[in-house]
Amino acid sequence: MIRREMLELLFEAASIQRWNDHIRPEQFTELDKQAHKMVYAYVLAKIEEADRGAVINWRGLIEGGLFEFLQRIVITDIKPPVYHKLMAEKGDQLNRWVLEKLKERISDFSIDLHAMMETYFFHTGNNILEKKILRAAHYLATNWEFKIIYRLNEGLYGLEETKAAIANQIEEHYDLAGVQKLALGKKTSNFLDLVGQLRFQQRWAQSPRVPKTSVIGHMLIVAMMSHLCSIELNACNRRIYNNYFAALFHDLPEVLTRDIVSPVKRSVAGIEEIIKGIEMRQLEERIFPLLPASWHEEMRYFTADEFVSRIVKDGRIVSVSSEEINSSYNEDRFSPLDGEVIRACDQLAAYIETFLSISHGIKSHHLEEGNRQLYSLNSSKVVAGINFGRLFSYFKI
Repeated sequence: MIRREMLELLFEAASIQRWNDHIRPEQFTELDKQAHKMVYAYVLAKIEEADRGAVINWRGLIEGGLFEFLQRIVITDIKPPVYHKLMAEKGDQLNRWVLEKLKERISDFSIDLHAMMETYFFHTGNNILEKKILRAAHYLATNWEFKIIYRLNEGLYGLEETKAAIANQIEEHYDLAGVQKLALGKKTSNFLDLVGQLRFQQRWAQSPRVPKTSVIGHMLIVAMMSHLCSIELNACNRRIYNNYFAALFHDLPEVLTRDIVSPVKRSVAGIEEIIKGIEMRQLEERIFPLLPASWHEEMRYFTADEFVSRIVKDGRIVSVSSEEINSSYNEDRFSPLDGEVIRACDQLAAYIETFLSISHGIKSHHLEEGNRQLYSLNSSKVVAGINFGRLFSYFKI
């Protein structure tokens, strides 16, 4: 069972400011950094698979990203040099403290997330490659931020030292094929740069809101929620992979089209289909060419009809319900994807965004109307046995 405390915890990262002792864009939050990091991790792992024939434990990568995200929320805004010294000298004690702080909030799942997180941090021999990919993704996402910070803070004392420290950490990961490729600054690097621009696109842009969240931060929230739901569904490994990355990329077209709010999409009959067609053409013409051709089919599977549950059967994509996936297709060979679960998580994330702002006393007609509509649509929703109505009721105003 997913607890309210767990859902609230995911959003805490939206209030953690990064580089807050530098001149910086307002939007540099821990949530956005972690989202960008997981896109980097996907790219690095895919390249490692393709170029080195590596066997990636994708579930281990996804859950490692979640555990590191939760750890970072608890530790909050410790400056990197201090954080790394603490981890080097008191890492075990610090992680024990983190696990104790999280114990109640991550309990009650059908699997023991707390025990899995303990294994991740204390059994260093597990998922060695996946941990290395996540570390590399961390430093690459940090470097993406720093290149902007550097231009704004040129001449600031200590800046060159920070630049050298980040460069040294990236160099430590040059044995990964993806790190070498991204260093060339070619098309895949341009894809990650383009995705990074989603950090600057605000959700609910027509309304003041606290905490502000970006499109990329929202994408990670939906991906983590979808993963927690997949755990509750006892999903097969491919279903876990598909649900997480389809959710992580579900708003990818907005880097080109910007956020088109739901009332606009529903305002005229047929307009939603037209917008979807435009988004897919933009993906095909401007985003897919930045990725290796061998990835295009998977990205289409993730992004086309993102809220439709589907499987692959006899080489064809077949639309089915998530209930049917539970009963008949929860096997890797069918490559199941729960679009219905992703849609429910997308709406739950949007609903919590409205709830948090209204609870802080920052509200507008747009937020209040969105809150009412989202609750009305989902107050009794059950998808594949997951009671989303109960999850929405946690945040009823």
